[in-house]
Amino acid sequence: MADALEQDQTHQTLQEVNTALENGMFVHVRRILQDMEPEDIAHLLEASPPKERQVLWQLTDPEEQGEILDELSEDVKDGIVSQMEPEKLAAVTEGMESDDVAYVLRSLSDERYQEVLAQMDATDRHRIEKALAYPEETAGGMMSTDFITIRGDVTADVVLRYLRMKGELPEATDALYVVDEQEKLIGHLSLSALITTQPDIEIRDVMEDSDEAIPVDMDDSEIANLFERRNWISAPVVDANSHLVGRITIDDVVDIIREDAEHSMMSMAGLDDDEDTFAPVMKSARRRSIWLGVNVLAALAAASVSNMFEDTLAQMASIAVLMTIVPSMGGVAGNQTVALVIRGLAVGHIGDSNTRWLLSKEARVGLINGILWAAIIGGVVVLWKGNIVLGAIIAGAMLTNLVLAGVAGVTIPILLKKYNIDPALAGGMALTTITDIVGLSVFLGLATIFLI
Repeated sequence: MADALEQDQTHQTLQEVNTALENGMFVHVRRILQDMEPEDIAHLLEASPPKERQVLWQLTDPEEQGEILDELSEDVKDGIVSQMEPEKLAAVTEGMESDDVAYVLRSLSDERYQEVLAQMDATDRHRIEKALAYPEETAGGMMSTDFITIRGDVTADVVLRYLRMKGELPEATDALYVVDEQEKLIGHLSLSALITTQPDIEIRDVMEDSDEAIPVDMDDSEIANLFERRNWISAPVVDANSHLVGRITIDDVVDIIREDAEHSMMSMAGLDDDEDTFAPVMKSARRRSIWLGVNVLAALAAASVSNMFEDTLAQMASIAVLMTIVPSMGGVAGNQTVALVIRGLAVGHIGDSNTRWLLSKEARVGLINGILWAAIIGGVVVLWKGNIVLGAIIAGAMLTNLVLAGVAGVTIPILLKKYNIDPALAGGMALTTITDIVGLSVFLGLATIFLI
C-alpha cells in the first residue's frame, strides 16, 4: 500500500514537472527540485526522456548533484557525466566518499579522468586514485576510506573525548576499528560497547577480535551474502597483510543486492541491467540486436531438426500438429530448474560437494514429472487422434525430454559459471535450444520409425 502511494506521488510529481517544463516555468521546477531528496530527484531523472533530463539536471542544486549522481543507474549517470566539464565534475564530487566518487568517475576515458583529477586537491586526488585502483566488483572497489581508528592501549574516556573533538562520525558508523602501530587491524569496538564501558577501562579489554574482516579482493556478491548471514551494518576491509584499508556499509550492500536482482531479471531477456529505459532508439536497437542474433542461431538449429524429418511431416499431419508440445514442456521444466540453480549459485548454496546430489535429485524430479505428463499427454492424444502408437510415441518423447531438462537445467548453469559466462544471460537460451533439439529429434525420430 505504501509503495503504491509512493508511486502515485512520483507520477504526480513527474507530471507536474513535465507540465511546468512545457510551459517554460523553470523557476517553479527549480523550487520543486529544492524540496525533493537526492534519491527522489535521481528517480525523477531516470523517469524522464533525455531532452527533459538535461534540463532538469541544469535546474538541480549544484551542492546536491554529487549525491544525485550516486543514486542514478549507471547508464543514466554516464549520460549526464559525459556532458559535464572536468572542473564542474570535480566540484560536484568534492566531499563525497571515495567509493561514491569512484562510481561516478569509472566510465570516463583516461583523458577526461586525468582532467577531473587535475582539478582536485592532492588529498582528494590520492584517495580517489586509491579507490579506482581496485576492480569495481570487489571489496576494494566498493569500500569507503572514511572510518575511525583507535589504539587498544587507550581508555574508553580518551576515545569518547576524541569523538567529541571530531564533532561527527562517518555515515553508518556502528563500530570503531582498533589498529596497532603498523595500522594492522586487531579488533573493533561497537559504539554501544563504548558508551556502556567504564571510563577507565582500556579498549583492548572490551574490544572484539577482528576475525571477520573482508579481504580487499573479495567479490561483491560474496560480501552481500556475508552481510545477509551476519546481519552486519558495516565491516572492515583489509589487504593481504591485514592492514585496514577501508570499510563497507550496509547501504552499499543493498545496492549490490538490488543490482544482482535487476541483473538476473534483465539478463533473462538479454538486456543490460543498467540499460536506460529512455535511451536513444539506435543505442537500444544495437544492444538488443546482438542477443536477437544469438537467438536466431538457436532457432535455426531447432528448425534444422524439423527439416531433417520433412518427409515424415509431409506424410502425417497429426505429427505436425503435436510436434510443438514436447519441446515446449521440456523448455518450461528445464527453465524451472535453471532458475533454481542460478539462485543457488548466487547465494553460495551450490558447490562441488553437493552438485552430484542436486543432479540426481533433478533427474528424479524430471522422471516423476515425465511419467505423470507422458501418461496424461499420451492418453489425450489417443482419445483425440484414435492412434495408440502415436500416443505412445509422444509419451516416450515427453518422458525423455523432461528427464533431460532436469539434468541440463543443473549442468548448464554450473558449466557456464565455471567458464565465467553469466548463467542468467545464457542459461535459459542454452537450455531451451537443447530441449527443442532433443524433443523434436526424439518425437520425430520415433514417429519416422514406427508410423511412416
